[in-house]
Amino acid sequence: MSFSTSQPGISPYENVLAPFLSAEGLPFADVLTAADIEQAFADEGVSFGNQSRSFWTPALTLWTFLSQVLSGIKSCRPAVVRALVTMSLTCDPKSIDTGNYCRARAKLPATLLRRLTLQVGTTLEQQAPDAWLWHGHQVVLVDGFTTQAPDTVDNQKEYPQPNTQKPGLGFPLIRVLVLLSLATAACRGLAVGPYQGKETAETALFRMLLDQLMPGTIILGDRFFCSYFLLALLQAGGVQAVVRLHQRRVSDFRRGQRLGPDDHVVVWPKPARPAWMDAATYEAMPATLTVREIRKQVSTPGYRVKTLTIVTTLLDAEEYTTEDIADLYQQRWHVELDIRAIKSTLKMEELRCLTPFMIEKEIWAHFLGYNLIRKVAMQAAWERGVCPREISFAASQQVVVEAWSKLSEATAAERSALGKRLLRALAHVQVGNRPDRVEPRAKKRRPKNVKLLTKPREQARARLLAGRGKKKGA
Repeated sequence: MSFSTSQPGISPYENVLAPFLSAEGLPFADVLTAADIEQAFADEGVSFGNQSRSFWTPALTLWTFLSQVLSGIKSCRPAVVRALVTMSLTCDPKSIDTGNYCRARAKLPATLLRRLTLQVGTTLEQQAPDAWLWHGHQVVLVDGFTTQAPDTVDNQKEYPQPNTQKPGLGFPLIRVLVLLSLATAACRGLAVGPYQGKETAETALFRMLLDQLMPGTIILGDRFFCSYFLLALLQAGGVQAVVRLHQRRVSDFRRGQRLGPDDHVVVWPKPARPAWMDAATYEAMPATLTVREIRKQVSTPGYRVKTLTIVTTLLDAEEYTTEDIADLYQQRWHVELDIRAIKSTLKMEELRCLTPFMIEKEIWAHFLGYNLIRKVAMQAAWERGVCPREISFAASQQVVVEAWSKLSEATAAERSALGKRLLRALAHVQVGNRPDRVEPRAKKRRPKNVKLLTKPREQARARLLAGRGKKKGA
C-alpha cells in the first residue's frame, strides 16, 4: 500500500476509500471517488508531505483520521500505530510519537472535511431509487444533540459549560444541529454552536442551514420547529414541512376549512417581530400563513402522548391523506436512532481535541466517517433488495473497522471480490422488526461507585499534597 503521490497513474486517495467498499463494480461506489478527494485537496490548497522522505501525506493523514474517529479507541497513538503497521514500518519509540500526525491532521481544513461529508450525503440521496423516497420527495429529518469537549481554556471560551455548574467542575458543552435523510440516514448538513447564549437554540442553528435545502424537500421535525417564521422561510425556498404543533399554540378544529375528520386548513396571522429578526426581514414576511392541521389519536399502550396534532404545509388532502401524514410523522423517531448511532456507536458523546480549531475538524471527520458507513449500509441494502434503514449501522461500522487494513492492502481486484462477499454477509444483518416498542427510560446496570469531584481538580490535588506533607512531618 502506498499513499505517495509519486506513483504515476495511481491516486494516493484510492486507499482512503478502500475500507468503505468503494471498489469498481460495487453499488454506489462513485458517491465519492479518489478524483473527488484529490480535487477537494487541490481547491483547498493543501500541499504538505511532498518531499520524498515525508511520511504524513494528505492521503495518509485523512485515512488515519477516519480510522481514529471510527474505531473504539479514540486516542491518537493507536491510530498512528495502525498507520505504521499498515505501511509495514517498524514501531520503535520514536516512530509512534503522535506529534507529527497531530500537526499533519491540523493541516486538514475543516472546509475540506465539510465538503466531502456533504458530497457523500447529497450524492447518496440523489442516487436513491424512487422506492426509498416518500411520495417521490426527499424527506430530511432535523434535530439536535449535545456533546462535551475537553475542559481547556480555549474550549471553555468558545463553548462555555452550563452556568448551573461550578467553575472547574464542568465541561464545555457543544450543541449540534443535524439534517439527516429519511431515505438513506446520511447527514445532509450540520451546524455547531454553544449550548447556551444568544442565538444558540436549535431553531437558530437550523436557520443557518436553510440554503442547503433543495426545493421540493420535506422537513420533518418536532414541535420546536413549529414556528410561523420558520415555516414561512421554508416555503419561500420551496421547502415543505411536517412538524408537531407547538405546545403554546392552540388548535381549534371547529374553525378553518374542513378537509375531513380531525383534518382542516387554517390561516395563521403574522405574530410580533421576534428579537432575532431585523425590521426589514419582518416586513418581507407574509401577513398570513396557510397551514394544515391533523389530529391523531394515539392508542398504543405505553405511549405518553394520547393526542397528537401535526402541522404541515402539504395542503392537498387527496395526494397526502391524513394516514400518509401521520405515518410520515411517526417516522420522525428515526432521527433519535440516528443520533444514538452518532453519539453512542461512534462514541461522539465526548470529543478529544483541545482547541475549538481542532474540535470543528473532529466533528466533521466523525460525520464524514458516518456518511461513508451509511453508504456501505446502502450497498448492503441494494444487495438485499431492502431499504437502507433495515441494515444495522453498528454491523456496518464493525465490517468497515475490522476489514480496514485488509481492504487497504488489497489490490483493486481483491477489493472488489472481498467487498462483494462482505456486502452479501452484511445484507443479512438486518434491524429487528419491533413495531411500537416500549421501553422504560431507565438503566438496570448501576455505575461503579466513583466519588464525584466537588471542587476544581487543582484544589483537590493541592489538598491531597498538603495532607501527604503533614503525614511525613508527623
